[in-house]
Parts: sequence; structure tokens; C-alpha cells
Amino acid sequence: MSNNPKIFVLDTNVLLHDHKALSNFQENDIVIPIIVLEELDKFKKGNDQINFNAREFARELDKILGDKMLNGWIGMGPGRGRLKVELGHPFPEVMEDSFYEDTPDHRILVVAQYMKENNPDRRVILITKDVNLRIKAKALSIEAQDYMNDKVRDESIVSLSKGVVRMNRVTPQTMAKLYQTADGLSAKDIRLKGAHNNQYYILKNKDGSALARYEAAKKRLVPVPNHRAYGITPRNQEQNFALDALLNPAVSLVSLTGIAGTGKTLLALAAALAQEDDYDQILLSRPVIPLKNQEMGFLPGDIKEKLAPYMLPLMDNLSVIKGSVKENSRDHLRIEEMLKTEKLLISPLAYIRGRSLSKVFFIVDESQNLTPHEVKTIITRAGEGSKLVFTGDIHQIDQPYLDMHSNGLTYLTDKMLGQDLFAHVNLVKGERSRLAEVAGNIL
Repeated sequence: MSNNPKIFVLDTNVLLHDHKALSNFQENDIVIPIIVLEELDKFKKGNDQINFNAREFARELDKILGDKMLNGWIGMGPGRGRLKVELGHPFPEVMEDSFYEDTPDHRILVVAQYMKENNPDRRVILITKDVNLRIKAKALSIEAQDYMNDKVRDESIVSLSKGVVRMNRVTPQTMAKLYQTADGLSAKDIRLKGAHNNQYYILKNKDGSALARYEAAKKRLVPVPNHRAYGITPRNQEQNFALDALLNPAVSLVSLTGIAGTGKTLLALAAALAQEDDYDQILLSRPVIPLKNQEMGFLPGDIKEKLAPYMLPLMDNLSVIKGSVKENSRDHLRIEEMLKTEKLLISPLAYIRGRSLSKVFFIVDESQNLTPHEVKTIITRAGEGSKLVFTGDIHQIDQPYLDMHSNGLTYLTDKMLGQDLFAHVNLVKGERSRLAEVAGNIL
């Protein structure tokens, strides 16, 4: 194979995932099958991120095209390769024998096969986020890869899954120093290596343990007190770390990961309620992931009533907090008042996306189902005085074209680690029940 630039054939889902994908292939050439443009046309209308990406890609393509015709290769600008929209071609005999249906996926395979046959000196690669399509391509001896631009490395996943560092055999003298001095414990005292800002530590010896957080600016560990928020008391050390990050006014962005039942959303909501005087509104949201829009058509009522079942887990967390305080107490009545006045608002993410978020405590649940671009869009709308919390389980993803390496929650945490306004905690112990914890870990 020569050193000629590669030819990448892009699937529809790549462009729906990242409307700027054309700029990420350096000096290599890009082929867009015309069936992809037809597929994108179906996604232009709507308020979801994929609808936005479909519209933005059309604008991007129009900008590159200008007054040129697309009946051949056109340049995409300095440092970039060429672009071509490839028309449809007849199915080769091998594909006619293998595939009984004429589908967009199979037409894309035809284009990839055609480009391979007509460019024997070039490496032709199909780029798709559809695992099954990659397998079909490889069965036809067509090279196929996932779109890797926003994936994080395997070692980053290992780092995120830990979240908290445990240090054993810490001397009693060193542990005592953590609490005895105003400056806490210096990094030299405990020989910390590779610590990042707001990293949490459990220091242990045979006599007990101590909880600490690393402050990079002063190169020290400071003690983490026992927290409590709006009737909710942490049940384990990781939950206490999570509350520490959630209640810390210097931290304006928090990511909480962990299996179902570890208390991610509950802690975030309790912390928000405990600080409600500091914010104009508390928003609690999650993406709605039905397989198709028509599925919601079977549910009774208007659109808000149709979406209500998807918000039930959030309401359940609120019910737990209400149950932790007395029914006639000020805290209980305040929750009812906030719901009535919409100072506390539980809503699908699609209804909130696009808003300006000033002095808002914004909790995004199930954020592993968001793309990196969606997460970035939400964060860049945060105004002064806002705090954003993203929660989720990177091992439980409902979006067909995301995985633990490419989802928005993983990407956010990997890129933001070490920033002074960011903290990450991975919750490991399920607190719903032993059954729920065992099931979450092994099923």
C-alpha cells in the first residue's frame, strides 16, 4: 500500500454524532455517499441534538462547496484533503447474494466497495459508529473503523472508575498532622505522586482512617469533614466525598459516576436543596431515550404527560428526601413551595437545552447517554454563579452509537480532571439493598 492519503467513507451516524467531523481527517480524502445526505434530510426537523447536527452539517457542507459543483473531488481548505459526494452504484453480485434488502446501510457498503475497487493504490476505510455495519463491511473485506475523535483511552477509563485513591499504612503521626495544622498535610509529608486538583484520598492504618482532598495550588491535603445535606447523611466514604464536592462553592462542575443505587442523583439533589438560597433555580433533568418518537404516542395525555414516566426516577429521589424530613417541617413545606413556584424544576433535558443558565444548580442525570458535544453545549451555557452536576453509569448506556469510551460523561471527566473548578467522584457501594448492589455489579 502506498503513502497516498487515505479515503474515508462516512456513515450517517458519524455526522449525526459530530457535525464537524469533516475537519477531523487531516489531509485524507472524504467520501459521503449520496444516500447519507438523503438520510440526514430526515433528521433536519426537531429539537434534539441529532437534529441540530443534521442542520449544522448541511451548513458546513454548503460553506465548503460554495459555488462549486459536487460532480468530482473538491478541496476542503489548507491542511485538509478533498471531499466527494458519491452517487449510488449497482449492487455487486456478492452483495446481491448476501443482502436481500435494499437499505441505506447496504448502499453505503456498495459505495465503500466501489471506492476500494476503483482506487487500488489507496487505503479505503468505512467510518461508522454502527458495530453491525462494521462487521458486515469486514465480512466483505472492506476495512471499517469506529469514529474515534472523541474517544478516551482505556487507561483513562481505569482512572475514572477509581475516582478515589486509598493510601494504606499511613503512620498515626502523619494522619494526626492532617488535622493538627491549619495548612493540612503537605504533599511531601505523604509523598504524593501524580495527584490532581480536588483528588480525594482515604488515608488508612490499623487504627482507623481519615478523609482528605488535595489542593494543587498549595500542594497539600486538607481534611474532609463529615457532611449532611437536607436530611441525607452519607452512608459511606465515597458518598461523603461526593457531598464535599457538591457543597464546595469553589467547585462549579462535578461529575459523579457509579452503578445504579449508589446515590449519585440523591446526593446531588440533597446538596442542591441545602444550598437553594445561593441559586435562583434548581434544575433536575435527564435525556429522554425512547427507541423512536412514536413509542411515546402510545402513552396517554399531552406531551408533558407522555414524558412524565421518563421523569419518575427523578421524582423518586425527591420523595426519598421528602421522607427524610418531618412532614410538617419547614424543609418539607419548602420543597412543596419550590415545586409550585418552579424554583425546583424537574424536566426532560430537551425542554431545558438552549436556555441560559445563570445562578442555577443544574443536575443532569443519566448523562452517559449524552454525546461529548451535547455535554459541551450544556456547560458552555453556564453563566456566573451556576453549578453543574453530571451523574451517570458509563457501563449502562442506552444510546446505540455511544460506548464507555465515547459518551459525554466519560469525555467530560477525562478532559476536566485537574481543573480547580472541577471534581469527580466514583461511587462504588450500592445503598438501595444488597440485592441491588450485587445485581448492579455482576449482571
